[in-house]
Amino acid sequence: MIVNKSATLPDVASPCINICKMNERSGLCEGCWRTLDEIIVWGKSDNANKRAILQQIELRKHAQFDGDLH
Repeated sequence: MIVNKSATLPDVASPCINICKMNERSGLCEGCWRTLDEIIVWGKSDNANKRAILQQIELRKHAQFDGDLH
């Protein structure tokens, strides 16, 4: 029997921390670091897309601490 592992994995948790304020300069939510488009598609996204968004968030955080964002 072949089991689809992605079907048995739990959903990827949202990065939302209930600090929902869009930064006009960066276009990112100041709480979760997502773009408005990423926030909109999150609920319809599969786990692979959610993990890709989380990876982008980490890249943005590193860029911010290097002085490139916000």
